[in-house]
Amino acid sequence: MPPVAGRPASATLRDVARLAEVHPGTVSRALNPETRRLVNEDTARRVIEAAESLGYRPNPIARGLKTNRSYTVGVLVPDLTNPLFPPIVRGIQDRLEQAGYTPLIANTDNDRERERNDFEAMRARQVDGVITATATLDHGVLDEMTGTGLPIVLVNRRLEDGGFSSAAADDADGERLAVLHLAELGHTRIAHLGGPQELSTGRHRYEGFVAGMNEAGLAIDPALVHFGNAFTGPEGERLCEALLASGAAVTGLAAGNDLMALGCYDALERRGLRCPDDISVVGFNDMPFSDRFDPPLTTVAIPHYDIWAAAAELLLERMLQPDEPARAIVLPPYLVVRKSSRALGDA
Repeated sequence: MPPVAGRPASATLRDVARLAEVHPGTVSRALNPETRRLVNEDTARRVIEAAESLGYRPNPIARGLKTNRSYTVGVLVPDLTNPLFPPIVRGIQDRLEQAGYTPLIANTDNDRERERNDFEAMRARQVDGVITATATLDHGVLDEMTGTGLPIVLVNRRLEDGGFSSAAADDADGERLAVLHLAELGHTRIAHLGGPQELSTGRHRYEGFVAGMNEAGLAIDPALVHFGNAFTGPEGERLCEALLASGAAVTGLAAGNDLMALGCYDALERRGLRCPDDISVVGFNDMPFSDRFDPPLTTVAIPHYDIWAAAAELLLERMLQPDEPARAIVLPPYLVVRKSSRALGDA
């Protein structure tokens, strides 16, 4: 449909309806991704072409007054400086935008008070739901969020009772794969430098470490298991330094995530040790640029984009059907072998 000469400076829904020769209600349904399926395909195409020709842009405020929705969704992220999060936030944005929603993203820095404040700020902006990657196993702030009645979906985190819809990778199986990889390379003295145990990611990865050691028939030495306060490079460096200072014999190391593995690289270098010649290191997440580490990092990959797109899909479901039972989506991880791990005894 060619552009219309002398089109109004600010086209209205009725202008689109006149050009497409349909009722204004049909225009509203055709331009809303959630209701477009209710309109004949040819009619929907004609409406969209008319809207583009007139330069029509839906008014989200007017739309919200009619539907009692703001068409915005709050997204709480624990640490946007972690390279893990930008690509998976993109997954949320892409899926929400397909449904006509805009994400409002807040970084909490893993601070509970800041998380509360960010959540209240989102409520004040009348978000229609919240996706949070900040949930802890003790439920604290999450229980407060639930009391508001807003639909909430967890991403990259899970709770044991299954009371919330969630999208996450199978952290336990991923860490099991990391341990079995090291065991297959001949390592028997395998350390686990894990993340916070109040987070499902930290807890489940440790459970996977235990499962992998048991499956490989290896004994777990408590001296080789350390837990950090955060999934960060400095924490990985601190834990690795403590492990090396203890004098405990270790040849393989499964880190809580890739940032912690990078911190281990620094601790090893400071002590004149080389990876993987002296100690093999395996990370978790396959975050961007982990293949550029020196040496490139062997790691457990998770489907970043798919996890967050699945979380967005779950939230859309809950907003439409709030009384439906919670649903958990658990996506499989896989091992990516690079040069930070080698067979014990290889020259």
